[in-house]
Amino acid sequence: MTRAPGPLPTPPPSPLQEVRDERFARHGVRLLLKRDDLLHPELIGNKWRKLMPNVRAARAAGHRALLTFGGAYSGHLRATAAAGRITGLATIGVVRGDELAGRPLNPSLARCAADGMRLHFVSRAAYRLREDPAHLAALRARFGDPYLVPEGGSNALAVHGCTELGRELREAADPPDVAAVAVGTGGTLAGLAAGLGPGRRALGVPVLKGAGLAGRVRALQEEAFGGPRGDWRLDERFHHGGYARVPPVLREFATDFAGRHGLPGIEVIYVAKLLYALTALAGEGAFAPGTTLAAVITGVPGPETVMNPIHPTTERT
Repeated sequence: MTRAPGPLPTPPPSPLQEVRDERFARHGVRLLLKRDDLLHPELIGNKWRKLMPNVRAARAAGHRALLTFGGAYSGHLRATAAAGRITGLATIGVVRGDELAGRPLNPSLARCAADGMRLHFVSRAAYRLREDPAHLAALRARFGDPYLVPEGGSNALAVHGCTELGRELREAADPPDVAAVAVGTGGTLAGLAAGLGPGRRALGVPVLKGAGLAGRVRALQEEAFGGPRGDWRLDERFHHGGYARVPPVLREFATDFAGRHGLPGIEVIYVAKLLYALTALAGEGAFAPGTTLAAVITGVPGPETVMNPIHPTTERT
């Protein structure tokens, strides 16, 4: 049964919270947390910013379903399923790993199914075709012409949605000089840098290695704006071995940071790598004394933080 479309409200700007941390203060750096984890109770942080422009476009074009891609613990799949339930669109998730089709659903996929997502399991070889036009046309034909959202949700519309994040920081009562975000597929950084405007810098911390993310960010800005926007750079030293690699030192850092600042927890795939990087960079003197630095908190701890020791997750959300 087709669900009635739900409203698409715009939430207020997410909070900007100062935390006092001597590892930054001793170098004359103020640390702010842009609490995008509080933006929406189900579509956390950049998930709201990236998905809602695509939902609006899908509805405007008359599509009745969203189709997207992800791995077994993909936060993007969970967010898309929730967005469909909230807004009245059906959802289809193309899941990497056809061996999962006959197994009980893990907590992440079970959440997707509970929100009404139809799960379509494919082999890893087929999953690698997720950007191939002929393969996408076949998926459209199979599932009744759904609106396609790329893996991780990063496209031109998502970049425009994330531009609002930069605007919120630029227009804050206490605007930062540098805004930093963890990077998976590049859309959030591309929009953040554009929205910050002149005189402020964006810093991206990739959570995976060897992904060509600088080129991806440039391509997304070209697609969204017709050319480069904003002052941004990447520091690729803090992936801790690659996507979904969470060594003990990173878990210990996340636990310590949360305890120091009274936070309920730190998401380890993206946010912990970002905060670890910023702490190390402050210690290296990368930020001039007097710098106000904002770290964008894009997620909360979830099922994807529980790694299967044999088959670790590798999706980028």
